[in-house]
Parts: sequence; structure tokens; C-alpha cells
Amino acid sequence: MSQQGESQELGSDLQQWTEGSRQNALELAKMLGVSEGAYEQDPLSLIPALQNYVSRLPLSQFEQADWATLHSDLTSFLADVLVRRHRATWQVADDPTGPLGFRYVIEAQGLDGDLHRVDPADVVMAEFQKQPIEIVRMLASAEVTLRLSRTVEDS
Repeated sequence: MSQQGESQELGSDLQQWTEGSRQNALELAKMLGVSEGAYEQDPLSLIPALQNYVSRLPLSQFEQADWATLHSDLTSFLADVLVRRHRATWQVADDPTGPLGFRYVIEAQGLDGDLHRVDPADVVMAEFQKQPIEIVRMLASAEVTLRLSRTVEDS
């Protein structure tokens, strides 16, 4: 396949990934009782219900499939917030160590005017290591990585 063909295929895959992630976030909101209208108006309206949900999960009893589902749900929510509130975009990044040779990342212009990237799946995985899972901390971690907010060191 030519480079142009590969590029078009990746672009199509990226669009499907973006739409799938967005749809998953909408389904999560619906599952947790947040109306589509409320979520569309402000995706942060999901935080109380989502925090309540993850706080009640029996994480010590989770099997691999449960962790994968939770990871996917939180990744979708995190990405959707970054896209909708910070005008971030999904991008394809080279990843020679990964099984596909690339990964999907979120890119946003930071307060410093530069473009920065974060893999929301990595942010969620890091949050899993800091139990209890805190939705606001997870969002803040991604925002700091993308330099969308200032840190104490920046002051």
C-alpha cells in the first residue's frame, strides 16, 4: 500500500476512533442517569455521577474484562472533556514499541501557545495506580500534561 493509501486509512480509522470514543462517553452518561442534553451542554455534569459510580465499584473483585471496560469508559470520558472544553483533537502518534506502530493521542494548545499531547489511556491507567480513583484528579492530570492549567511551580 502506498503512503497516501496508508495515510487515508489511518485518517478513516482516526475518525472511527473519535466517533466511537464520543459515543461511548454519551452512553456512559446515559447509563449513569445524566441526560444527553445536560451532558452535551457541559460534559463536567457527569463528574458527580461518575465519581459516585467508580467509588462504589468492588475493584478488589474486578476481573480483567471489568478493568478493560472501566478503562475504556474513563478514557472516553476524559478524551471527550478535553476535546469539548479545551478544543483538543485526537491525533495519530507514532509508537514503534506498540503492537500497531501508532497510538491515538489527544493534542491541545497549552497556555504556553505550544501543542502538547497526552494519551488519555495512559492517564487513566496511572489513575488506577492511585486508588481510590478520583475523576477530578484524573482530569487535572491530563490538563497539566497538556499545559491547559497552571501548576504551583508555574506561579
